[in-house]
Amino acid sequence: MYREKIEALKKWKTSGKRKPLIICGARQVGKTWLAKEFGRAEYQKTAYISFDNNARMQSLFAADFDTERLIQGFKAETGIDIEPDNTLVILDEIQEVPKALTALKYFYENAPQYHITVAGSLLGMALHEGISFPVGKVDFIKLGPLTFREFLLAQDEAQLVELMNETADLELLSVFHDKFINYLKTYFYIGGMPEVVADYSAKKSWNEAREIQKKILYAYNEDFSKHVTKSLVPRLRQVWQTIPAQLAKENKKFIYGLIREGARAKEYELALMWLEDAGLIRRLDRIAVPRLPISAYADPGAFKIYHLDIGLLAAASNLSEKTLLEKSDVFTEFRGSLTEQFAIQELQSQTDADICYWANDGESRAEVEFVAQIADQIVPIEIKSGVNLRARSLKVYIEKYRPTIAIRSSPADYKKTDNLYDVPLYLLSGFVAAL
Repeated sequence: MYREKIEALKKWKTSGKRKPLIICGARQVGKTWLAKEFGRAEYQKTAYISFDNNARMQSLFAADFDTERLIQGFKAETGIDIEPDNTLVILDEIQEVPKALTALKYFYENAPQYHITVAGSLLGMALHEGISFPVGKVDFIKLGPLTFREFLLAQDEAQLVELMNETADLELLSVFHDKFINYLKTYFYIGGMPEVVADYSAKKSWNEAREIQKKILYAYNEDFSKHVTKSLVPRLRQVWQTIPAQLAKENKKFIYGLIREGARAKEYELALMWLEDAGLIRRLDRIAVPRLPISAYADPGAFKIYHLDIGLLAAASNLSEKTLLEKSDVFTEFRGSLTEQFAIQELQSQTDADICYWANDGESRAEVEFVAQIADQIVPIEIKSGVNLRARSLKVYIEKYRPTIAIRSSPADYKKTDNLYDVPLYLLSGFVAAL
């Protein structure tokens, strides 16, 4: 299995300004696998330590932050002779030993010759608990589920991926449009969780893939009771389980009343923050006016939430492979929610751009699914789940704000009309990243 983030790891290794590296992301997206694969491919030796239920590491960091003493401790724990130039040190689930996070500062300042990578699923919660974090002393890589491109590579479709890179040859891309669409339907069901993709790639079994997805969803649900107070667990589960219902609405703005009748924001703010920090949900705030920087104009009181992974969302919604794979209107099923989920998942995997959504509450209500700040321009991105490309909301936005570039993404083929680009869903993230 190939993960594109390994290229960022290679750049980190050779950087003259290398800092200890944190690989963050939700549980089971492949953080540990990526770090180990990087060590196998790029180093002579890998020293791996898990901090989960590791009393020795608790004791090691309880004393002081002498980096040479810590390295000696790592050597004793792993049995690996750690040498600066040829050994990758991997510290997994580092949030379980909070002082180890603080120690990263001293590795940066006093022992930059060592190649230190750390992984953690719950680092966001650790920060909210008041842990001294080495701001400015670490590098970050965020890992999510496999992208559509990575999924194609797992299906031995390297040539299709190469074709996606050659976006200048749009006529050739158009020849293979139907093949891309068929794989896209498969990805809507399988998603990008590494264990699910690996099993499907080997066995091509829809049922076994769905069983693994259900186990992952169950494991996340069980994690809640392990990592938060008992009083918060029910609210976490309520928010987590309401995601399909929130996305099934015509207006996908998050409604607390769907959790339970009479629910209020203050009751669920902490649960939403926990799920977002754990990487299990994706939150997009609304902007009423697209001005730079869009983060300054975002309204945190009006927002949408999406799932971690499109395949897990399909599983949580109990959408069958027959619904997803055989119907011609698959992209419009579930009110187009899977199509939106795919789009935001792909966009956030390929760009660090700030992304919100735009809506006006005037007499003629209009909403554009995504508005991205890319450098010094604001790009509206309308997502269409069908090939009928009438886009009233995007038209309202364009007439009002006159953007330099506007994007409409759908299962339809590529087309350009003035400054409006119709971009196939499978090319969306690459197109935006190239802007």
